[in-house]
Amino acid sequence: MKIYAINGSPRKNNNTATLLKKALEGVKESVKDTEVETEIINLYDLKYTGCTSCFACKMNDGKSYGKCVIKDDLHEVLEKLSHADGIIFGSPVYFHDITGQLKSFLERLLFPYLVYDNNMTSIAPKKMPTAFIYTMNVTEKVMKEEGYLSTFNNMEFYLEKLFTKPSVMYSNDTYQFNNYSKYKVECFSEEEKAEHRKIQFPLDCEKAFELGVNLIK
Repeated sequence: MKIYAINGSPRKNNNTATLLKKALEGVKESVKDTEVETEIINLYDLKYTGCTSCFACKMNDGKSYGKCVIKDDLHEVLEKLSHADGIIFGSPVYFHDITGQLKSFLERLLFPYLVYDNNMTSIAPKKMPTAFIYTMNVTEKVMKEEGYLSTFNNMEFYLEKLFTKPSVMYSNDTYQFNNYSKYKVECFSEEEKAEHRKIQFPLDCEKAFELGVNLIK
């Protein structure tokens, strides 16, 4: 069994990456009696583009039907994921949405599996479990009032259609800088952010762990 975490953040050791690692720890905890491998893939280490609309993945009787043919750093990653038993996606939120790096990755991952028939059928290799972890510096209240959830739902819709409905968790009001005094940040209070992180982030880590535990169940 192989479970992957896809880190859509440019940072490898901050909020999003930490929660993804906790989720993978939860996966291992839930299947102690089963051999399971986990791997985190940092998208910002890779060079690639989004979908180029070549439509090779849609060609009738083509060797590349259902597969992305672009030969860049995602080529081997997409091949590995075609054999995955579960995927956990993680992203910080930029302008109310996931990062461009993750969006481009999802275009390449999902579009080849979406058939242009009348039912928009899925030809994904398996209906594996999926999950999504979002981290953002806004509060839960702002997230809901400003329509973040409807934006997130756009990609979650396709994950459900092609794989399974993703389990979702949000980490709100995150601590962004190690030293706020170095930056022009008048709209956030470093003191309030630090206090919130001290209390809330350990709870978010527990939630991420539980998300991993429940992924395979």
